[in-house]
Amino acid sequence: MFKGLVKYSLFSGMLAFAGLPIYLHAPKYFVDTYDISLTAIGFTLLGLRLLDFIQDPIIGWWLDNMKMGHELLAAVMGVLMAGSMFALFAVPAIGSPLIWFIACMIVLFSSFSILSILFYSQGIEKAKSLGGQGHVLLAMWRESGGLVGVCFAALAPTIFTILGIINPMAGFAILFGFIALISTYFMAREWKTVTLPRSNLRLILIDPTLRHLLFVALLNAAPLAVTTTLFLFYVEACLGSQTATGPLLLIFFLCAALSTPIWGKLVTLYSTRKTLLCAMVLSIISFSFVFSLGAGDVFLFAIVCAVSGFTLGADMTLLPAAFARRIDQMGIGGGQAFGAWSFCAKFTLALVAAFVLPLLDWVEFSTSEPNTDAAIWALTLLYAGLPCILKLGAMLVLSSSHLREI
Repeated sequence: MFKGLVKYSLFSGMLAFAGLPIYLHAPKYFVDTYDISLTAIGFTLLGLRLLDFIQDPIIGWWLDNMKMGHELLAAVMGVLMAGSMFALFAVPAIGSPLIWFIACMIVLFSSFSILSILFYSQGIEKAKSLGGQGHVLLAMWRESGGLVGVCFAALAPTIFTILGIINPMAGFAILFGFIALISTYFMAREWKTVTLPRSNLRLILIDPTLRHLLFVALLNAAPLAVTTTLFLFYVEACLGSQTATGPLLLIFFLCAALSTPIWGKLVTLYSTRKTLLCAMVLSIISFSFVFSLGAGDVFLFAIVCAVSGFTLGADMTLLPAAFARRIDQMGIGGGQAFGAWSFCAKFTLALVAAFVLPLLDWVEFSTSEPNTDAAIWALTLLYAGLPCILKLGAMLVLSSSHLREI
């Protein structure tokens, strides 16, 4: 059992290692390297993510109907993901940088989506062999591994910069290739044929608990989407530091990883709903302090990162566990269900990219020139204020009567 959980943790770490550059590094890298406007990259990301989240339910349906070949599929997708990451960051754009960005991202996030949905739906079967709290136990190992992977992904560009590598993101892409191949190899024997009845979107959406959990996931993913999109801009422009991004991200995700056993213990004492509401309140309180920060307040912002990262552990562990447990109770396959779950997370990223980046362009925010006080204030409002409002919306949905039993 322990060996299997370690494999799940390692594979989750690889996926998280890939997810950070998709949503955090890639847009800024292409803005800085090829001088693409924020508006252009924002609407390009909207189109890419529209394709991305629309395909997720289709991928889920396909995986539910695919009765064999999961091991081969995972191996092929692992190679494609490593190759597209290398092309995105280590190969100079061939032709139009924007077209190159689009092509690489389509291959990257499509392979990422297939592996993620396959991985999470497979986890439903794995959890059954772990006992009564199997879904929470698996989620703790899986999300802890994922958060450790994010920590390494956050720190890697900074380490490569310190080592004097001319293109740190190229070093990042090469390192990811090794991690992807190793984790795919070790996970190979874990893929099992699932014989459960196929899920479908109608069955998922007519169930009140699943429907409300999806809505909570939609609203709760939005604050993280906002902060992920704007993090690099905020640290460099508002705090005035270009070297603190790696350590700050490390603090954020490391605290999230360390918190997962604590949230796992709390959920055995209290309900999932009450524990999540507590984490959401703490998240809002921590982010409200961002409004009092200014240039040079890196240490104080590190405390905000630590507390908000701690609350992220609850979101990443308890919500997917509650969703998987309900699917298990219904006795259906998890392919389309987790396709819908992934759809909700990516829908928020699409909306955020189309909203916040053009808005920063509209207030004349610059990544290369000094910014006005109005532009800095607008960035702060978007980075800290908008997530608090969205988190309040998630709390209201989580408090609904349909989720009182979770």
